[in-house]
Amino acid sequence: MRQRPERNVWEGSATLLVGLALWLFTGGVELPVVSLTKVGVAMMCFGGAQTLWGLFRSART
Repeated sequence: MRQRPERNVWEGSATLLVGLALWLFTGGVELPVVSLTKVGVAMMCFGGAQTLWGLFRSART
């Protein structure tokens, strides 16, 4: 089943916003395995890419 491009835009935007919140507000949180600020940056990159992909697909159709 194919997804609609709007779904990619909404999911990417939500992922980007959650990543931004992690990056901004979890600077003092220490975890033994991974830093939450780095997870936030990775989520922002993935969310931005997914949003751009959805915009590209909606412009193409």
